[in-house]
Amino acid sequence: MPARRRHVRAIAVAMGAASLALAVTVPAQADSHKGIERAVLPAGDGWAAAEGSTTGGSQATPEHVYTVTDRAELVAAFEDAGDAPKIVRIAGTVHGNSDADGTPIGCEAYQQDGYTLEKYLAAYDPAVWGTDEVPAGPLEDARAASAKLQAAAVDVEVPSNTTLVGVGRGATIVGASLQVKNVSNVIIRNITFEDTYDCFPQWDPTDGDHGAWNSEYDNLVVYGSRHVWVDHNTFGDGDRPDAGQPHYFGQVFQQHDGLFDIVRGADLVTVSWNVLKDHDKTMLIGNSDGAGATDRGRLRVTLHHNLFKDVKERAPRVRFGRVDSYNNHFVVSRGAAYGYSYGIGAESKLVAEHNAFTVPAGLDKATILKKWSESSLTAGDNYVNGRRTDLIAVHNAGVPAEQLTEGAGWTPTLRTRTDHPLVVPVLVGLGAGAGKPLGR
Repeated sequence: MPARRRHVRAIAVAMGAASLALAVTVPAQADSHKGIERAVLPAGDGWAAAEGSTTGGSQATPEHVYTVTDRAELVAAFEDAGDAPKIVRIAGTVHGNSDADGTPIGCEAYQQDGYTLEKYLAAYDPAVWGTDEVPAGPLEDARAASAKLQAAAVDVEVPSNTTLVGVGRGATIVGASLQVKNVSNVIIRNITFEDTYDCFPQWDPTDGDHGAWNSEYDNLVVYGSRHVWVDHNTFGDGDRPDAGQPHYFGQVFQQHDGLFDIVRGADLVTVSWNVLKDHDKTMLIGNSDGAGATDRGRLRVTLHHNLFKDVKERAPRVRFGRVDSYNNHFVVSRGAAYGYSYGIGAESKLVAEHNAFTVPAGLDKATILKKWSESSLTAGDNYVNGRRTDLIAVHNAGVPAEQLTEGAGWTPTLRTRTDHPLVVPVLVGLGAGAGKPLGR
C-alpha cells in the first residue's frame, strides 16, 4: 500500500470511525500546483473579495490534496486536514445516503422505533388527529428519531481553508447537505448537487390555511461563515423533482427544503456562474426577520452570471444583507410553477441590475418582485424578453397594495465585468454550471 494511503487509513482508524476507514486516494497529478484546484477568487470579484481575499485550499501541501469517491472518503479528508489548507477533489458520484462502502441506501435504513410512512399517515390523518395541533405522540417521536439518524449521514461539515472541486464533467454529490458552518475561506467549484431529500418530513396541519409537509436539508448552506466563493456548480432535484411528488392530506409531500441558503450572519460571499434549476424554495439570504442581532451589517453577497431556471421562488429572498445581483438570467418555461424571483425582506438592501428575464407570454411581470417587508431596492437596466423593463414601476402598477421604494442606499463596486443584459442569456447559457469552462 502506498505510504499516503496508509497514512490516511491510519488516521481514519485512529478516529474510531469504522465508516471512515476507507482510503482517501491521492493521484500523482494532485501534487501539481497547476489546475483549477489551485485557483483563487479574482481580485474585485464580488463581496468575497472584500476585507482580504478568498483563497480556499490553494496553498495546500501535497499531503493535503485528496481525491474522493464516496461519503466516507470525503469526511475522512476533511477530518484528516482539519483547518489546514486542503484541496478535496470529487471524482464520480458521492452519495450522502450510503453505507460504509459508499453503496446508496434507502429511507428504510434510518427508520426507528417502528416508524413507517403508512403508520404516520394513519396516525395524523386530519380526520383522525384534527387540524388544530401539530403531531405528537409515539409516531411523531419515531419520526423525529428516524430524522435524527438520517441527519447524521446527510450533513457534511466543510472546514476552513478548503477548496472542494469536481474532477472533469461528472462530479456529483447526491443526497448530502454540505454545511459551510462557522468557518472561513472556502471555495466550491465544478460540482453538481442533486436531490438532498428528507426521508421524514413532518406534517403540520397548522401551517397555512391547509397544512403543509415541512422538510430539512439544503444542498448547500453557508451558515455564519466568511469569505466563501461558490462558482460553476449546478443545483437541482435530480431524479426526485417536486412536480413528481405524491400528495398526502391534500398537500405535496415535500422532501426538499432550499437549494442553497446563506444565513445566520454569513458574510462576504460570491456566487458566480452557477445553475439553480427545477426547484421550489431556491435561495434564502437571511432566514428570519428576527435575526437582526446576528445578520445586521452582514449577509453581504454577490450573485452574478447565474442561471435560475424554473425555480418557483426565492431567487433569492433577501433579509438584512447588502446583496448585489447582476448579469443573472432568470428563465421560466411555459407551464412551470412560478411565484416570484426577488423577495424583498426585512431591512434588505438589494441591488438588482443588468439582469435578463425570459418568461412566457402572459406571465405577470409585476410578480418578478415580491415585497415581504418595508425595504427599498435598486433595480435598473433589467430586460424582460429582450425589452428594458423598470421592474419597480411594473410591480407598483400591478400590485398597488404592496408599493416598493427605489434606492438601496449603496452602490456596488466589486464587479470585475458587467455585461449588457441582451447578451447575458448567451453568456450564461454557454458558461454557467458544472462541467463548463472555469476560466474568466
